[in-house]
Amino acid sequence: MEKIQNKFRVVANEKLCPRFYRLSLDAKSLVKAIKPGQFIHIRVKDSLEPFFRRPFSVYRANKTADIFYEAIGPGTKILSEKKKGDELDILGPLGNSFSLPPKGTKTVVMVAGGIGVAPFLIFSDSLKNKGYDLILLYGARTKGHTFNMKDFKKNGCKVYVATDDGSVGVKGRVSQLFSKIPLDPKTTFLYTCGPNPMMAAVQAFAKENNLAGQASCEEVMACALGACLGCSIETTGGYKTVCYDGPVFDLQEVKFH
Repeated sequence: MEKIQNKFRVVANEKLCPRFYRLSLDAKSLVKAIKPGQFIHIRVKDSLEPFFRRPFSVYRANKTADIFYEAIGPGTKILSEKKKGDELDILGPLGNSFSLPPKGTKTVVMVAGGIGVAPFLIFSDSLKNKGYDLILLYGARTKGHTFNMKDFKKNGCKVYVATDDGSVGVKGRVSQLFSKIPLDPKTTFLYTCGPNPMMAAVQAFAKENNLAGQASCEEVMACALGACLGCSIETTGGYKTVCYDGPVFDLQEVKFH
């Protein structure tokens, strides 16, 4: 896979809700190359501080390459201050991508927690109008962590939301929404991304009901090229790097801690 490193111009940097942002880049070469589930590595500032790039799942790749992020640390706070016309140094696309649902699949269920919803809009873009029943189960902490999901709904997704405090949707963790998942192993396929405890719950539910799926893992990355081993995780096949071997793994392969 050819990687692109270039500076791309910011087209928009929109605040979607109190916690989350959507940044759009004029990056036609990336748009053509990106596959659902892959990520890009962004140098947020042309200086030694912060030193490392930041990884971001690609949220959408249509006319622009978009990322979805939370301004929670020094790097993402710098990113949230970027204006239209600013340039960002980008490396990507990186990592592997989601596999298409296996033959016979009728229902595709995407289970996301917080910022873990990031890779699923581009994925739903690739699945719309292909005859699947698309379901998105989204878990958030509070109302401030929820946003207008009209783009998912336009793609035909049935969206269900749970918040820890009950301020939007069902009160509790996203596991409270598992009743929305059809339990036919031959026709239902799962995809998940979010905090490890949430994905562990999805994994356990899938194993109990003999459902197959994939998990997109999130880890802090330094090189994003598989060299530093800083994003290594434990799997049934030994330790693997999220940036190079992943970020997408078989749902039952990862040992969530």
